[in-house]
Amino acid sequence: MMAAERNTVSCYLDEKTFRLCCQRFLQHSETIQDGWSWEQIKGTDEGFMKKTLLIPVKSSILNKQHECSIQDENMETDDIQANVEDETAGVQAVCEIHAVLRYEYHVLYSFSYQIPVLYFRASTLDGRPLSLEEVWSNVHPNYRQRLQQGPWDTLTQQEHPLLGQPFFMLHPCRTEEFMKPALDLAQAENKRVNYIVTWLSVVGPVVRLDVPLSYSTEVSAPD
Repeated sequence: MMAAERNTVSCYLDEKTFRLCCQRFLQHSETIQDGWSWEQIKGTDEGFMKKTLLIPVKSSILNKQHECSIQDENMETDDIQANVEDETAGVQAVCEIHAVLRYEYHVLYSFSYQIPVLYFRASTLDGRPLSLEEVWSNVHPNYRQRLQQGPWDTLTQQEHPLLGQPFFMLHPCRTEEFMKPALDLAQAENKRVNYIVTWLSVVGPVVRLDVPLSYSTEVSAPD
C-alpha cells in the first residue's frame, strides 16, 4: 500500500525538496566548474538555478539576413570556432556552418505543477533574440522528430514568472511521462536519485543543454 502510494506521487516534489536537490546539484557544479549558480530574487525568498552557454550552430538555423553575421572580431567566438572547426573543410565551411549563440538557462520550481521547469532565452552574440522558429530549428534533430506532433505545445514562449521578461520554456505537461518510469525504476533498484539530475538529464539535451555523467554518479538525493 505504502509502495503504491509512493509510486503514485513519485513524479512530483515540494519546494523544499526542489531546493535541497538544487543545493546538491550546485555543490557538484562547483566541484567540476561547469557554470551553474543560484540566482536569488532581491527582497524575496525566491530564486532559480542559472547557467549560460555559448553554443556553435549551423548558421542556416538563423534568418537569412543574419547568416554569417557573427565574425571573428569577438575573441570568445574565435575560441569556440577554433575548437569546433573541421580543419580539413577550409575557411568557407567555417563561415557557412558556424554561428555562435548565447543560451541562458533557468531552472525554476513550478508551484502549479509541483515540478521543476526549464526556462531559457537565446540570442546571437550581438544581442539579437532568436525567434521561436529559430529556437525550434536548433532543437536537436533526434528530439525534433519526437516532438513533431505538437512542437508549439512543448516549446513555447512565455513571461518568466520571477523576472517578468519573455523567455522560452519546455512545457512541464509531459514531465510525468518520463519521470515516473525513471523514478519507479530507481525505487525498484533501491537507488536514491536526485530528482533535478534525472529530470535535467532528459529535458536539457532537447535544447542543447547537456548534463555530465558525473552528476548521475556523484549527486545523491537529499536526506
